[in-house]
Amino acid sequence: MTAYLTAADAAARLGVSRQTLYAYVSRGLIEAHPTDDPRVRAYAAEAIARLAEARRRGRRPRDVARAALDWGLPVLETAVTLIRDGRLFYRGTDAVVLAETATLEETAARLWDLPPGPAFGPDGPGARPQGGDLLEAFAAATSDAPTALAQEDPAGLAAGCGALVRILAACVTGAAPDARPVHRHCAAAWGLAPAAAEAVRQALVLCADHELNASGFTARCIASTGASVRAAVVGGLAALSGGRHGGATDRVEALWDGLDPADPGTALRHWIAGHGDLPGFGHPLYPAGDPRAAVLLAPLLADDPHLRAAVAAAEASTGARPSLDFALVALRRHLGLPPGSAFGVFALGRSAGWIAQALEQRRAGGLIRPRAVYVGPEP
Repeated sequence: MTAYLTAADAAARLGVSRQTLYAYVSRGLIEAHPTDDPRVRAYAAEAIARLAEARRRGRRPRDVARAALDWGLPVLETAVTLIRDGRLFYRGTDAVVLAETATLEETAARLWDLPPGPAFGPDGPGARPQGGDLLEAFAAATSDAPTALAQEDPAGLAAGCGALVRILAACVTGAAPDARPVHRHCAAAWGLAPAAAEAVRQALVLCADHELNASGFTARCIASTGASVRAAVVGGLAALSGGRHGGATDRVEALWDGLDPADPGTALRHWIAGHGDLPGFGHPLYPAGDPRAAVLLAPLLADDPHLRAAVAAAEASTGARPSLDFALVALRRHLGLPPGSAFGVFALGRSAGWIAQALEQRRAGGLIRPRAVYVGPEP
């Protein structure tokens, strides 16, 4: 269970004044969490310990590199997504609030800062993609030209980006792409009732972006080379497939298959003993719980006592709350979507964020090319 410190205690452990502590917060080095008293903020003890250790080590290149690449210090500026105080914001708007009514298309237009009309116009993007692996199908069904660096017309670029999302939706569902909102396209392909379609819409919006996660950073690196936005989405898909990222949904599915509804706690303890962790629970950026998961799980927990029992047992075993990966699998199973659809919904929603990251990097210019700290044998 996460322990929290007062401002005075946090400053004391860091050996700084409270004013310096607040400066660290404003610079994004530490996060201030809300409490029951709106005038008071709390600080995760683990995060304070990490920052104290980073200050103790000083600016040695090896330690700086390690701190920057592992949930560490900010490495670039962005106006796309903010994670602060356990909340997620898309260009200044709370993603949870946005997910109450917005479509993925409306969210994408906000994230991309491009004309929404041309991005998702009345015409569908073309023929049905061929089946097979999601990454392979998307790569085969798209081309670089509409979103290449040479595409300087904002309307043309917006249309090309919108087509990428619609084609990916067709790859996820196996249905021909069309001009309907993406969640309605999914609902028609999967035979969902209106209430279920709304749940998919909400999930897509909550998946749309998450700052410099591995796939988002991959998309930026690709875009920084001058490659097309389409290439950035292909790279994002590849990164998302890993078991430490969106591929964690497969591990959650395996965990779920092994649960005994009558006694989930025993199976969870056996899993932890054999694997060392519990997929789908805990997130370093949300010590008090992932707000995206909380939104998606709320109606499911209200209807499903077995799900409530499993979540309660997992929280008791780990002290951690469900993450987005667990919530997407829970939603897939609740709606009866095809196997693999949890990852598909994740990828489809996140494609809006990959495009946003690629576009912002293109506007910023410059090649992302960090240096490595060499630790091998000297020549």
